[in-house]
Amino acid sequence: MRDCQGRLAHLFVAIGLLIALSGCATTQSEPTDPLEGLNRELDAVNSHLDAEIIEPVSDAYVEYLPGQLRQGVTNFFDNLGTPNDVLNSFLQGKLGDVISGTGRFVINTTIGLGGFFDPATMMGMEALNEDFGQTLGVYGVDEGAYLVLPLYGPNSTRDVWDFPVSYFTNPLTYFDLGLYTIPLVVIDAIDTRARLATAIKISNEALDPYVFRREGYRQRRIDLIYDGNPPDEELDSLEQAEADAFEEPLPQS
Repeated sequence: MRDCQGRLAHLFVAIGLLIALSGCATTQSEPTDPLEGLNRELDAVNSHLDAEIIEPVSDAYVEYLPGQLRQGVTNFFDNLGTPNDVLNSFLQGKLGDVISGTGRFVINTTIGLGGFFDPATMMGMEALNEDFGQTLGVYGVDEGAYLVLPLYGPNSTRDVWDFPVSYFTNPLTYFDLGLYTIPLVVIDAIDTRARLATAIKISNEALDPYVFRREGYRQRRIDLIYDGNPPDEELDSLEQAEADAFEEPLPQS
């Protein structure tokens, strides 16, 4: 438990520094991206690491592991995230999803052998997609400043608060796995990269990949907060921001 508290303290320090930086910086071109200069640098570093290391490993993962085994890995890590989905469904007042998500977690953890298989979906219990950033958005918290996190990618000063919540709702947090934690984290990252391969390829081919990823992330978050049915004013605001962003000249290299 002491180790958990130490990790949470580090998370809060990092989050506090990011928020402080976003509050001190300003820009005339994009109010939601006051750290654009730093964000672009981190985005470039992430892209370089992805092209040189992560993508080749991910490609090998897809090439050499059978599709059914990869699906089992995906199911396993998705199942670990279900308690976070359930908690945030409860916080948002979605009691039907709380019941369905709880049943899904119990069934997949037991009958599904730790989540490797997904019998709950065949029983009509669909996967949820909720997090604490969405919960804050539901209660009117603004998205804040856009952030690019090292290795992780797009985020915001609102959505970054999901990290401590998802950490403490992950069942593996409460097991002393020792060095086994490292391969689990690596496998999860590789599996996630494999699932995002097409989206990453499309973003890399955009005229300005950084803006493409930023606006895509913002649009996706709004869609999730409103369960696929955002109000017109949110859409209008986002469309205007996208139009302004794509009118900006590309940064000089």
